[in-house]
Amino acid sequence: MKILFILNDAPYGSEKVYNALRLAMKLQQEHAAAEIRIFLMADAVTAALSGQSTPQGYYNIERMLKAVINKQGQVKTCGTCAEARGIEKLTLVEGVEVSTMSQLAQWVVESEKVLTF
Repeated sequence: MKILFILNDAPYGSEKVYNALRLAMKLQQEHAAAEIRIFLMADAVTAALSGQSTPQGYYNIERMLKAVINKQGQVKTCGTCAEARGIEKLTLVEGVEVSTMSQLAQWVVESEKVLTF
């Protein structure tokens, strides 16, 4: 089963990205056959920035994205959204790709489930 997560909120400030990644990781853990895809849009593109440093005991979105990618999950960012925020040339988490609305449209068509956060 292909499951697409579309994330829109900033990685810190609300827990939407955190909760989406928690669910994605749990699906990978309990349903190994599930194909997890994550598309970052709007302020969520900043979740893909490398070098995040959070206080001890606080969740770290970079580590969570890496965990999803390490279990064959795919993560892409909206290129237009990244450009609008001036981060298109910054270092992203290894395995994250800058992408397009066309790719998102393709993922939506291919997915059995689409979740938005």
